[in-house]
Amino acid sequence: MTTRAQLRGTIVALCGGVGGAKLALGLARVLPPGRLVLVVNTGDDFEHLGLRISPDIDTVLYTLAGLNNPETGWGRRGEAWNFMAAMESLGGETWFRLGDADLAIHVERTRRLAAGENLTQITRGFAERLGVAAELLPMSDDPVRTMLETDMGVLPFQHYFVRLRCAPKMRRIWFEGGETARPNPALMRLFADDAVDAVVVCPSNPFLSVDPILSMPLLRAALESTPAPIVAVSPLIARQAVKGPAAKIMAELGFEPTQRAIVEHYGCLIDGLVIDDADRDEAHRLGLAVEVTRTLMVGLDDREALARRALAFAARIGPRVGGRVTHAR
Repeated sequence: MTTRAQLRGTIVALCGGVGGAKLALGLARVLPPGRLVLVVNTGDDFEHLGLRISPDIDTVLYTLAGLNNPETGWGRRGEAWNFMAAMESLGGETWFRLGDADLAIHVERTRRLAAGENLTQITRGFAERLGVAAELLPMSDDPVRTMLETDMGVLPFQHYFVRLRCAPKMRRIWFEGGETARPNPALMRLFADDAVDAVVVCPSNPFLSVDPILSMPLLRAALESTPAPIVAVSPLIARQAVKGPAAKIMAELGFEPTQRAIVEHYGCLIDGLVIDDADRDEAHRLGLAVEVTRTLMVGLDDREALARRALAFAARIGPRVGGRVTHAR
Protein backbone atom coordinates (compact mmCIF):
# COMPACT_ATOMS: atom_id res chain seq x y z
CA MET A 1 0.00 0.00 0.00
CA THR A 2 1.34 3.42 -0.87
CA THR A 3 1.97 6.21 1.62
CA ARG A 4 -0.70 8.33 -0.10
CA ALA A 5 -3.29 5.60 0.44
CA GLN A 6 -2.34 5.20 4.08
CA LEU A 7 -2.16 8.86 5.03
CA ARG A 8 -5.02 10.77 3.44
CA GLY A 9 -5.21 13.81 5.67
CA THR A 10 -2.94 16.70 6.49
CA ILE A 11 0.73 16.16 7.31
CA VAL A 12 2.19 18.70 9.74
CA ALA A 13 5.96 19.13 9.81
CA LEU A 14 7.83 21.09 12.47
CA CYS A 15 10.99 22.59 11.04
CA GLY A 16 13.71 25.18 11.19
CA GLY A 17 17.21 25.61 9.83
CA VAL A 18 18.84 24.04 6.81
CA GLY A 19 18.20 20.40 7.80
CA GLY A 20 14.54 21.11 8.38
CA ALA A 21 14.24 22.92 5.05
CA LYS A 22 15.78 19.97 3.20
CA LEU A 23 13.22 17.50 4.51
CA ALA A 24 10.45 20.08 4.06
CA LEU A 25 11.34 20.15 0.36
CA GLY A 26 11.26 16.36 0.20
CA LEU A 27 7.84 16.26 1.84
CA ALA A 28 6.53 18.97 -0.46
CA ARG A 29 7.63 16.97 -3.50
CA VAL A 30 6.15 13.60 -2.46
CA LEU A 31 2.84 14.82 -1.05
CA PRO A 32 -0.07 16.00 -3.21
CA PRO A 33 -0.83 19.74 -3.18
CA GLY A 34 -2.80 20.89 -0.16
CA ARG A 35 -1.62 18.09 2.11
CA LEU A 36 1.48 19.61 3.73
CA VAL A 37 1.57 22.22 6.49
CA LEU A 38 5.01 23.42 7.53
CA VAL A 39 5.26 24.98 10.99
CA VAL A 40 8.43 27.05 11.06
CA ASN A 41 10.47 28.23 14.02
CA THR A 42 10.44 31.99 14.63
CA GLY A 43 12.60 31.97 17.74
CA ASP A 44 15.51 33.06 15.52
CA ASP A 45 13.66 36.20 14.34
CA PHE A 46 15.21 39.52 15.26
CA GLU A 47 15.46 43.20 14.38
CA HIS A 48 18.57 44.18 12.45
CA LEU A 49 19.40 47.42 10.65
CA GLY A 50 15.82 48.47 11.33
CA LEU A 51 14.44 45.40 9.53
CA ARG A 52 12.49 42.37 10.73
CA ILE A 53 14.55 39.29 9.85
CA SER A 54 12.95 35.81 9.88
CA PRO A 55 15.85 33.50 8.98
CA ASP A 56 14.13 30.11 9.26
CA ILE A 57 11.02 31.21 7.39
CA ASP A 58 13.16 32.62 4.61
CA THR A 59 15.34 29.50 4.41
CA VAL A 60 12.24 27.32 3.98
CA LEU A 61 10.69 29.74 1.49
CA TYR A 62 13.82 29.94 -0.64
CA THR A 63 14.37 26.17 -0.49
CA LEU A 64 10.83 25.29 -1.58
CA ALA A 65 10.92 27.97 -4.28
CA GLY A 66 14.23 26.69 -5.66
CA LEU A 67 15.95 29.98 -4.87
CA ASN A 68 18.24 28.91 -2.03
CA ASN A 69 22.02 28.96 -2.22
CA PRO A 70 22.95 25.26 -2.63
CA GLU A 71 26.40 25.80 -1.11
CA THR A 72 25.27 27.34 2.18
CA GLY A 73 21.67 26.09 2.36
CA TRP A 74 20.55 29.58 3.37
CA GLY A 75 20.25 32.85 1.49
CA ARG A 76 19.57 33.19 -2.23
CA ARG A 77 21.58 31.68 -5.05
CA GLY A 78 23.48 34.02 -7.36
CA GLU A 79 23.49 36.68 -4.69
CA ALA A 80 25.30 40.02 -4.98
CA TRP A 81 26.71 41.94 -2.01
CA ASN A 82 26.77 45.58 -3.02
CA PHE A 83 24.59 46.60 -0.09
CA MET A 84 26.91 44.99 2.45
CA ALA A 85 29.98 46.51 0.82
CA ALA A 86 28.38 49.95 0.98
CA MET A 87 27.35 49.35 4.60
CA GLU A 88 30.92 48.38 5.50
CA SER A 89 32.27 51.55 3.84
CA LEU A 90 30.01 53.55 6.16
CA GLY A 91 31.18 51.70 9.27
CA GLY A 92 27.85 49.91 9.72
CA GLU A 93 27.21 46.44 11.14
CA THR A 94 28.08 43.70 8.69
CA TRP A 95 28.26 40.59 10.87
CA PHE A 96 24.82 39.45 9.66
CA ARG A 97 25.11 39.49 5.90
CA LEU A 98 22.09 40.53 3.83
CA GLY A 99 22.47 39.98 0.09
CA ASP A 100 21.06 42.44 -2.41
CA ALA A 101 18.18 40.19 -3.51
CA ASP A 102 17.61 38.81 -0.02
CA LEU A 103 17.26 42.36 1.29
CA ALA A 104 13.97 42.75 -0.56
CA ILE A 105 12.13 40.18 1.57
CA HIS A 106 13.22 41.87 4.81
CA VAL A 107 12.27 45.34 3.60
CA GLU A 108 8.86 44.17 2.38
CA ARG A 109 8.18 42.15 5.55
CA THR A 110 9.04 45.15 7.71
CA ARG A 111 6.84 47.45 5.65
CA ARG A 112 3.85 45.13 5.78
CA LEU A 113 4.19 44.54 9.51
CA ALA A 114 4.18 48.30 10.04
CA ALA A 115 1.04 48.50 7.88
CA GLY A 116 -0.78 46.11 10.23
CA GLU A 117 -0.44 42.69 8.60
CA ASN A 118 0.68 39.78 10.75
CA LEU A 119 3.56 37.43 10.02
CA THR A 120 1.26 34.63 8.84
CA GLN A 121 -0.44 36.86 6.26
CA ILE A 122 2.89 38.15 5.01
CA THR A 123 4.44 34.69 4.78
CA ARG A 124 1.46 33.35 2.86
CA GLY A 125 1.77 36.26 0.45
CA PHE A 126 5.45 35.59 -0.11
CA ALA A 127 4.84 31.86 -0.61
CA GLU A 128 2.17 32.56 -3.23
CA ARG A 129 4.41 35.02 -5.07
CA LEU A 130 7.31 32.56 -5.06
CA GLY A 131 5.19 29.63 -6.24
CA VAL A 132 5.35 27.61 -3.01
CA ALA A 133 2.32 25.30 -2.84
CA ALA A 134 2.78 23.97 0.70
CA GLU A 135 1.12 25.86 3.55
CA LEU A 136 3.93 27.61 5.38
CA LEU A 137 2.98 28.83 8.86
CA PRO A 138 5.10 30.78 11.33
CA MET A 139 4.77 28.96 14.64
CA SER A 140 3.20 32.13 16.09
CA ASP A 141 2.44 35.72 15.17
CA ASP A 142 3.54 36.69 18.68
CA PRO A 143 7.24 37.27 19.39
CA VAL A 144 9.20 34.35 20.85
CA ARG A 145 12.94 34.88 21.13
CA THR A 146 15.61 32.25 21.73
CA MET A 147 18.02 33.39 24.43
CA LEU A 148 21.24 31.72 25.49
CA GLU A 149 23.21 31.89 28.70
CA THR A 150 26.86 31.32 27.81
CA ASP A 151 30.31 31.78 29.26
CA MET A 152 30.30 35.13 27.43
CA GLY A 153 27.07 36.26 29.04
CA VAL A 154 23.44 36.23 27.88
CA LEU A 155 23.16 36.33 24.09
CA PRO A 156 20.28 36.57 21.61
CA PHE A 157 20.36 33.63 19.24
CA GLN A 158 21.76 35.36 16.16
CA HIS A 159 24.59 36.93 18.12
CA TYR A 160 25.57 33.47 19.36
CA PHE A 161 24.99 31.66 16.07
CA VAL A 162 26.21 34.15 13.48
CA ARG A 163 28.22 36.92 15.09
CA LEU A 164 30.16 34.61 17.44
CA ARG A 165 29.83 31.46 15.25
CA CYS A 166 28.67 29.26 18.14
CA ALA A 167 32.02 29.69 19.92
CA PRO A 168 30.72 30.52 23.45
CA LYS A 169 30.11 27.61 25.77
CA MET A 170 26.41 27.00 26.31
CA ARG A 171 24.95 26.93 29.81
CA ARG A 172 21.21 27.38 29.39
CA ILE A 173 18.59 28.06 26.70
CA TRP A 174 15.21 29.69 27.16
CA PHE A 175 12.51 31.24 24.99
CA GLU A 176 11.31 34.71 25.87
CA GLY A 177 7.60 35.00 25.22
CA GLY A 178 7.09 31.27 24.70
CA GLU A 179 4.88 30.79 27.74
CA THR A 180 2.38 33.42 26.61
CA ALA A 181 2.66 33.25 22.82
CA ARG A 182 -0.43 32.08 20.94
CA PRO A 183 0.31 29.27 18.48
CA ASN A 184 -0.63 29.88 14.88
CA PRO A 185 -4.47 29.78 14.78
CA ALA A 186 -4.55 27.92 11.47
CA LEU A 187 -2.47 25.13 12.97
CA MET A 188 -4.56 24.92 16.12
CA ARG A 189 -7.73 24.60 14.03
CA LEU A 190 -6.25 21.56 12.28
CA PHE A 191 -5.66 19.83 15.60
CA ALA A 192 -9.07 20.86 16.93
CA ASP A 193 -10.74 19.37 13.84
CA ASP A 194 -8.69 16.12 14.00
CA ALA A 195 -7.55 16.91 10.47
CA VAL A 196 -3.91 15.90 11.07
CA ASP A 197 -2.88 12.44 9.89
CA ALA A 198 0.74 12.59 11.07
CA VAL A 199 3.29 14.97 12.51
CA VAL A 200 6.90 14.88 11.33
CA VAL A 201 9.59 16.58 13.40
CA CYS A 202 12.26 17.45 10.84
CA PRO A 203 15.99 16.86 11.49
CA SER A 204 16.35 20.37 12.85
CA ASN A 205 18.37 21.21 15.94
CA PRO A 206 16.09 20.00 18.79
CA PHE A 207 17.33 22.66 21.20
CA LEU A 208 17.45 25.69 18.91
CA SER A 209 14.92 25.03 16.15
CA VAL A 210 12.27 22.66 17.56
CA ASP A 211 12.15 23.61 21.24
CA PRO A 212 11.04 27.19 20.48
CA ILE A 213 7.97 25.70 18.77
CA LEU A 214 7.36 23.36 21.71
CA SER A 215 7.81 26.19 24.22
CA MET A 216 4.22 27.33 23.61
CA PRO A 217 2.08 25.40 26.12
CA LEU A 218 -1.07 25.37 23.98
CA LEU A 219 0.75 23.89 21.01
CA ARG A 220 2.57 21.32 23.09
CA ALA A 221 -0.75 20.28 24.65
CA ALA A 222 -2.27 19.90 21.17
CA LEU A 223 0.64 17.70 20.11
CA GLU A 224 0.41 15.60 23.25
CA SER A 225 -3.32 14.99 22.79
CA THR A 226 -3.51 14.47 19.03
CA PRO A 227 -4.28 10.92 17.89
CA ALA A 228 -1.93 11.44 14.95
CA PRO A 229 1.41 9.62 15.21
CA ILE A 230 4.39 11.89 15.77
CA VAL A 231 7.72 10.80 14.31
CA ALA A 232 11.01 12.66 14.56
CA VAL A 233 13.94 12.44 12.18
CA SER A 234 17.17 12.59 14.14
CA PRO A 235 19.63 15.36 13.25
CA LEU A 236 22.55 13.17 14.38
CA ILE A 237 24.58 10.69 12.37
CA ALA A 238 27.28 8.73 14.21
CA ARG A 239 27.20 11.20 17.13
CA GLN A 240 27.69 14.22 14.89
CA ALA A 241 25.31 16.82 13.50
CA VAL A 242 25.25 16.98 9.72
CA LYS A 243 25.22 20.78 9.93
CA GLY A 244 25.17 23.19 12.84
CA PRO A 245 26.07 23.01 16.53
CA ALA A 246 23.63 20.35 17.79
CA ALA A 247 26.33 17.93 19.00
CA LYS A 248 28.37 20.74 20.58
CA ILE A 249 25.35 22.10 22.41
CA MET A 250 24.31 18.67 23.64
CA ALA A 251 27.76 18.05 25.09
CA GLU A 252 27.87 21.47 26.77
CA LEU A 253 24.43 20.93 28.31
CA GLY A 254 25.50 17.56 29.69
CA PHE A 255 24.00 15.21 27.09
CA GLU A 256 25.87 12.60 25.09
CA PRO A 257 25.28 13.16 21.36
CA THR A 258 23.43 9.86 20.92
CA GLN A 259 20.10 8.78 19.50
CA ARG A 260 19.00 7.83 23.01
CA ALA A 261 19.58 11.43 24.10
CA ILE A 262 17.35 12.62 21.25
CA VAL A 263 14.59 10.23 22.38
CA GLU A 264 14.92 11.34 25.99
CA HIS A 265 14.85 15.00 24.97
CA TYR A 266 11.56 14.66 23.09
CA GLY A 267 10.22 12.22 25.68
CA CYS A 268 6.71 10.89 25.24
CA LEU A 269 5.90 13.56 22.67
CA ILE A 270 7.13 11.30 19.86
CA ASP A 271 6.02 7.80 18.90
CA GLY A 272 8.93 6.95 16.64
CA LEU A 273 12.42 8.04 15.62
CA VAL A 274 14.08 7.82 12.21
CA ILE A 275 17.82 7.24 12.52
CA ASP A 276 20.68 6.76 10.10
CA ASP A 277 22.14 3.41 9.10
CA ALA A 278 25.35 4.41 10.90
CA ASP A 279 23.45 4.26 14.21
CA ARG A 280 21.72 0.94 13.59
CA ASP A 281 23.27 -0.60 16.71
CA GLU A 282 21.38 1.90 18.89
CA ALA A 283 17.95 1.00 17.50
CA HIS A 284 17.09 -1.82 19.92
CA ARG A 285 17.97 0.30 22.95
CA LEU A 286 15.72 3.29 22.26
CA GLY A 287 12.46 2.00 23.73
CA LEU A 288 10.14 3.15 20.93
CA ALA A 289 9.49 2.46 17.26
CA VAL A 290 12.61 3.07 15.16
CA GLU A 291 13.11 3.36 11.41
CA VAL A 292 16.68 2.83 10.20
CA THR A 293 17.54 4.33 6.84
CA ARG A 294 19.86 6.80 5.15
CA THR A 295 19.16 10.22 6.66
CA LEU A 296 21.99 12.18 5.00
CA MET A 297 20.34 14.41 2.40
CA VAL A 298 22.91 15.31 -0.24
CA GLY A 299 20.68 15.60 -3.30
CA LEU A 300 17.03 15.93 -4.19
CA ASP A 301 16.59 12.15 -4.43
CA ASP A 302 17.78 11.84 -0.81
CA ARG A 303 15.25 14.40 0.37
CA GLU A 304 12.38 12.65 -1.37
CA ALA A 305 13.49 9.18 -0.22
CA LEU A 306 13.74 10.27 3.41
CA ALA A 307 10.35 11.99 3.21
CA ARG A 308 8.75 8.81 1.89
CA ARG A 309 10.38 6.68 4.60
CA ALA A 310 9.26 9.04 7.36
CA LEU A 311 5.67 9.10 6.06
CA ALA A 312 5.51 5.34 5.59
CA PHE A 313 6.92 4.92 9.11
CA ALA A 314 4.21 7.18 10.56
CA ALA A 315 1.56 5.27 8.61
CA ARG A 316 2.77 1.96 10.06
CA ILE A 317 2.65 3.35 13.59
CA GLY A 318 -0.90 4.51 12.93
CA PRO A 319 -3.18 6.68 15.05
CA ARG A 320 -2.96 6.57 18.81
CA VAL A 321 -6.11 5.75 20.76
CA GLY A 322 -6.50 7.06 24.29
CA GLY A 323 -3.53 9.40 24.34
CA ARG A 324 0.16 9.04 23.85
CA VAL A 325 2.13 5.96 24.75
CA THR A 326 4.68 6.04 27.57
CA HIS A 327 7.87 4.68 26.04
CA ALA A 328 10.14 2.33 27.94
CA ARG A 329 13.45 3.84 28.92
